[in-house]
Amino acid sequence: MLMRTDPFRDVDRMFARLAGTATGPAVMHVDAERDGDWFHVYFDLPGVDPGSIDLTVERNVLSVRAQRQRTHRDGVESVIAERPMGVFTRQLFLGDTLDTDKLEAEYDSGVLHLRIPVSDSAKPRRISVAAGSGTPRQIKG
Repeated sequence: MLMRTDPFRDVDRMFARLAGTATGPAVMHVDAERDGDWFHVYFDLPGVDPGSIDLTVERNVLSVRAQRQRTHRDGVESVIAERPMGVFTRQLFLGDTLDTDKLEAEYDSGVLHLRIPVSDSAKPRRISVAAGSGTPRQIKG
């Protein structure tokens, strides 16, 4: 029986094993949306233990780090192992208009959901403008 050899197959396998380690974190997919006075950010993290999720905010940089490990059982041989394992990281740069002190986080069904409110100082507000007679009047925006 003849088999065609692929010289890059072993390189691909080695890279796949290394991806997701502490030295080369795997990427996590993200969606973000604004709903009124809230920003919602969704990170796909299926199969991740919620205890492994590390969420930090420093200045306006949000960092998410999570880890998923393959479970090994004695006497069980792995036949296919394609799901990414290891460390997943993502950083987002948040605008100054968000109130990160009131950030809320929830992990459910493999999705990390963050709710970040818009800061009060960034919300639209009415400004009084003095008319020529010196009497203030409201301007409708």
